[in-house]
Order: sequence, then structure tokens, then C-alpha cells
Amino acid sequence: MTGQLPQTVRCDARDNRARILDAARTVFGDEGLSAPMREVARHAGVGPATLYRHFPTKQALIAETFAEQRRACRAAVHDALADTDPWRGFQRLIERICELHARSRGFADAFMTAFPEAMDFAADLERTLRGVAELARRAQETGRLRPGFVVDDLILMLMAHRGLNDTPRAARVIASRRFAAYVIEAFRAAPETGAPTPLPPAPRLPLAHVPHRP
Repeated sequence: MTGQLPQTVRCDARDNRARILDAARTVFGDEGLSAPMREVARHAGVGPATLYRHFPTKQALIAETFAEQRRACRAAVHDALADTDPWRGFQRLIERICELHARSRGFADAFMTAFPEAMDFAADLERTLRGVAELARRAQETGRLRPGFVVDDLILMLMAHRGLNDTPRAARVIASRRFAAYVIEAFRAAPETGAPTPLPPAPRLPLAHVPHRP
């Protein structure tokens, strides 16, 4: 009997940790990084002491919560740089970054370093910017990316993209794809002849999210 007790405790601890991370993905994903730790604990069905035993700081919880998105972001940069067509790699990187940000408000906040102590995410941003700079150089050499494009343009794009956070998640993902498509066309060196690039369908937004004219 005594030999089984430590195993039971370890299983309970693993279950609690998994529930906390699932809750954090939901809470931070929907509300952003301003959501309090107690809300994560409430959503996970654990007490604050249990949460802090697993994650002593909010920074530690955020880093673990978005570990998968960080890996996906690094993979997106790697795949884009490995593409034999620099312009195609550039386009796909823009699309994948926008998708990651649209699916989680908290990840977008952390990636853009809105959370002051998210140093790991700052490193991810720096790595992404280096990848974009190299991709841009290659794509400009092919003549398909605007000569005037600079890496700061990506930051401006992501800042504008965060404006989608106030829309419902399902509509946000669709709107993000349209946003990325328009941005890519803006970055293109010259408009393509013939039919325009097809865009994803426009999301249907609730009236509360449609701006009213004065």
C-alpha cells in the first residue's frame, strides 16, 4: 500500500499540471496575458497553491503554455529558409505567423513582447526577424519582393494584425488569412497580370464588431 502512494501522488501531479496548461492555453488564448493567474487556477479546477507549486511565476507558466507555438514558429522560419523559391518561402512564413497569432491572443502578446518578462519570446522574435531579413534579401534578388521592403515592415504588419484580437476567434482566423493575403500583395514587387490572387472568404462578424459610421 505504501509503495503505491508515491506513484498516485505523481499521477495526480501530472494530471494537475496538464489541467493547468490546458486552462492557461484557453484563458491566455482568449483574454491575452493580462488574465490573472487565479483565473487560470479557477478554469483548471485547482487551488492557487497547486498552480504556484507547478509554476512559481507567471513567466514560467507562459513559457510552458506556448512552447508548442514557439516550436511551430521556429519550424516556420526553418521551412521558409529551406524553400528553393525565396518568394514562396516568404509568403508562407507571413501566412504561418499570422495564423499562429490569430489562434492565440496570448501567444501574439508574448511574441510581440507585450509581457515585459517574456525574454524567451523576445529571442524568438529576434530569430524570426533574422530569418525574414535573409528571406527578403533572397526574394528581392529574384525581383519579386519590393526593393523598399525592410524588416521593420513585418513589425508594423504584426502590430496591425493584433487589431483582429477583438473579433471572435473563429472569425479572427478567417480575417487573419485575408489580412495576410493583402499584406503579401502589398509586399509584391509589381502587381501580377491577369486575375487577382483569390482571397479567403470574408468572415461574418456580429454587429457588435462592425464599426458604425457617425
